[in-house]
Amino acid sequence: MALVTPLSVDHDLETKTLAEFFNETLGFCPNSVLTMQRRPAISKAFINLNKAVMANEGNVSSALKRMIAWVSSNTSGCRYCQAHAIRAAERYGAEQEQLDNIWEYRTHPAFNEAERAALDFSLAASQIPNAVDEEIKERLYKYWDEGDIVEILGVISLFGYLNRWNDSMGTTIEEGAVESGNTYLGKYGWEKGKHI
Repeated sequence: MALVTPLSVDHDLETKTLAEFFNETLGFCPNSVLTMQRRPAISKAFINLNKAVMANEGNVSSALKRMIAWVSSNTSGCRYCQAHAIRAAERYGAEQEQLDNIWEYRTHPAFNEAERAALDFSLAASQIPNAVDEEIKERLYKYWDEGDIVEILGVISLFGYLNRWNDSMGTTIEEGAVESGNTYLGKYGWEKGKHI
């Protein structure tokens, strides 16, 4: 059960306009944003940060950014964000074999070493205590430049916020996210959990 009830998408017109971004990424405005708009400065700042973090300015693809978000959300245990991240990865062109085998990214041939380095960084950076070490750094620098690393950590940090927000709020999950969660994550035990 949600801690705070989401407001109508029409509650704050500036948020509504900014939130059109999510129609591309998810196909709907997330209930998390509809809850944040109880304080419109938060919803607007969040959407602008999301857009900046997910912009492609280097070599990190949109699909990989969403898979990084999934690993971060999986590490944190937020089922809401896991489903959103895998849905967005699907919508941004992640290969079917990657979507079907995201849990095995470390060993599955659908993932290359650069992707594995980024996803392992996401895993290490999302743990408490933080597990980023010299080995992670060396692997990152083998495949990514410093601008790329900033983009990757931007995604991890953005989803750190979202994981805390949505798991604490018990944000009600949208049907489209449930569909993607069931399709790609259900075979590994994913379920809505508290996000009903």
